[in-house]
Amino acid sequence: MGSDSQFMAELVVRECGEVFTGVTSLVDVGGGNGTMATAIAKAFPHVRCSVLDLPHVIQGVSAHESVEFAAGDMMEYVPPADAVLLKCVLHNWSDEDCVKILTKCREAIAQGAKAGAGKVVIIDAVVGSPTHSQQVLEAQVLMDMQMMMLFMSKEREELNWQKIFMEAGFSHYKIQPILGMRSIIELYP
Repeated sequence: MGSDSQFMAELVVRECGEVFTGVTSLVDVGGGNGTMATAIAKAFPHVRCSVLDLPHVIQGVSAHESVEFAAGDMMEYVPPADAVLLKCVLHNWSDEDCVKILTKCREAIAQGAKAGAGKVVIIDAVVGSPTHSQQVLEAQVLMDMQMMMLFMSKEREELNWQKIFMEAGFSHYKIQPILGMRSIIELYP
C-alpha cells in the first residue's frame, strides 16, 4: 500500500488540492506509515497533519517533522480535526462497520472544526459510474470479488455510499472521480 499511497498522494495534491482549502488540521485514519499525510503536509504547509493507526502499525515508523502519529482504534475514537481522511479504508469493512467508523469521524470534525465547517475526505472506489470504460468496470468487478473473499466486504456504488453516509449522520456529499475507479468523496455534517 505504500507505493499506492505515494502515487495517490502525488495525484491528489496535484489534481485535487482544492479539497484542502480551508483545512488547518487533518487526521489520516488508517494512514499506516504516513505517506499520504506527509505528502499533504509538504504540499499544504498550513495543514497540521496526523496519522491514527493501530499501535503495531505505527510502531517504529520514522516520524516526519510535520506529521504526528497517534496509536488508537478508529472504532473507538478519532482525534478532533477540521478534516478526517480515509484512503482505501472503508472498502475493507461491512456497511454496519462503515457507519460506526464514519460516526466517529463525524464526531471528530464536530469537535475539531469551526461551526460545522469540517468534512470527511474518502478516497475509495465508487463502482458503476456510467463514465467508466468497460476495462474499468471489469476491474471493479474483480476488485469487488476480492473484497468479498478477503474481508467479507465490498466495493460500493454511489447509492450504497449514500445510504451509509446518511446513516452515519452526514447531510450531503460530493464525489469527484480521480483515477480509474477511485474517487474523492467529501462528506459534510
